[in-house]
Amino acid sequence: MNQITQQHATPRARQSEALSDCIIEELRRYDEHLCDVRGLAAGTRSHRCLILGRFLHQKFADRPLDIARLQPEDVRKFIADQLDVRRTPSNASNLASALRSYFRYRTTCGDQVGTLTAVITNPVHWRLASLPRALKPNEVDRLLQSFASVLRSPKRGYAIVRCALDMGLRAGEIAHLMISDIDWTTGTVTLRGTKSLRQDILPLPMETGQALADYLQHERPRISNPAIFVRCQGERDQPITSTAIQKVIKRACRRIGLMHYSAHSLRHTLACRLVENGSSLKEVADVLRHRSLNTTLIYAKLDTPKLSAVPLLWPGSGS
Repeated sequence: MNQITQQHATPRARQSEALSDCIIEELRRYDEHLCDVRGLAAGTRSHRCLILGRFLHQKFADRPLDIARLQPEDVRKFIADQLDVRRTPSNASNLASALRSYFRYRTTCGDQVGTLTAVITNPVHWRLASLPRALKPNEVDRLLQSFASVLRSPKRGYAIVRCALDMGLRAGEIAHLMISDIDWTTGTVTLRGTKSLRQDILPLPMETGQALADYLQHERPRISNPAIFVRCQGERDQPITSTAIQKVIKRACRRIGLMHYSAHSLRHTLACRLVENGSSLKEVADVLRHRSLNTTLIYAKLDTPKLSAVPLLWPGSGS
């Protein structure tokens, strides 16, 4: 069984009892399909396997796995049970997405699952309904200055924040950065562990490069591991995880009183700054490496001057 399924598909199921061997094997095959055929990132695959592990366990906990035995009512009951635990639009959307994805996979295996897919309704979710959460300029200054008071690894934390704030890197992309990925001569960074599984080459801003160089020269442990951000546990050294990157940023935000901000907020902050400085949505999409321009549309609501040029007519007024 591969590492993704083993680590992420089973934890919640263990709250009652462990998944059966046939379910574990099914999740392994499904995870391979998501990776090899769909090209999905590890985080997306693990989350879908987690949901499917719960779904299959509910029906086949004590019997052999047989997709033909699934009924529409089984799907309805699972969704209802999961929403009783956490009734949020995002949870409903994740459940629907995971189940549809799995049933599409079973279709490629020759199963007739149309009646199962038909009962999965789209949750009400208004796209672009909320504004992206971003830091104000004075909050950015306070965040960067907050590392002066950190007793442990302040240069590492500062460099991590600069990578997210100046380049819009995701936590996983920061965690996967290798020393060889930085070309100091040309001032570029090669990203290999991206969400879209592509290789991207980005310019390295001067402030980010200085922060990385300061950390590498004066704080990083003298070890042979090729990763930029590392941690030592006893005699072992290993790259820092994306979860650890998120914790570094979240703790820094909390130090300055921003309790509800996360690593992704710094990515939003970069995008908002670009829009405010006159960048087009296409330019923002290129910087953030969005595969679809639709993902970037939420930032259009921040371009107040351009939006004010297209006012709607007042009801009842003349054309």
